[in-house]
Amino acid sequence: MRMFALSDFRGIFYAHRGLYDNHHGVPENSLPAFRAAVEKGYGVELDVQLSLDGQVVVFHDDTLDRVCGVRGNVADFSLAQLQQMKLLDTEEVMPLFTDVLDVLSRGAGPLIVELKAGKRNDELCEKTRELLRAYPGIYCVESFDPNIVTWFKKNAPEVIRGQLSMPAECYAAGVNPLLKRLLSGCYFSFLNRPDFIAYRIGPQPARILRKREKGVLLVAWTSRDFAKDAKENDGVIFEACTPPLKYDQL
Repeated sequence: MRMFALSDFRGIFYAHRGLYDNHHGVPENSLPAFRAAVEKGYGVELDVQLSLDGQVVVFHDDTLDRVCGVRGNVADFSLAQLQQMKLLDTEEVMPLFTDVLDVLSRGAGPLIVELKAGKRNDELCEKTRELLRAYPGIYCVESFDPNIVTWFKKNAPEVIRGQLSMPAECYAAGVNPLLKRLLSGCYFSFLNRPDFIAYRIGPQPARILRKREKGVLLVAWTSRDFAKDAKENDGVIFEACTPPLKYDQL
């Protein structure tokens, strides 16, 4: 039995990494960014991964250099070490997923949780699932890694799941060209049966559009022209703009 319906996620605008402003003291994926999203009532998209000591933290990049000015990967540091690092020269630090969920439980719209792929995917999936089970709001999960989406199909089929994707040329240079093509076209969907596909802003492959015709939701990321992108997608992950909460308020 599904915990939520696909209709719970349709026609919603989702604040990318919270309602952040990296240039004015509200860093992405920080508690102030999520508080700002809650104050407006937006849906939220965020990213989770594991610290060295197995804590689920909210942070986008694998590496710490861009946001924290530290060389190394998130997975190489304990929570205590990570929380000594400041986000984008502010006083904010990397939050625990539990702390973020506590903030979001006070009034955020639907939540999209992206699980970042790494060497401990099963552990991340298991811990994320357990933490979300205690969350009182509406939520779903997504990942670029088809194996993570497949894990949820097998181990938590009640959770709405999504496949993140983008054009082949947007994947890292070191990715095998054939794999890029398979990922960009969501060719692994026969294994994980995503309920939605979150695709990078721009033209979508015909294969993706055919899936939408069969009932798979199409979510756009990351939009700065919400009115245009809402016409072409079932949900919109936005940043640097101020859409209404839902499509029906356009």
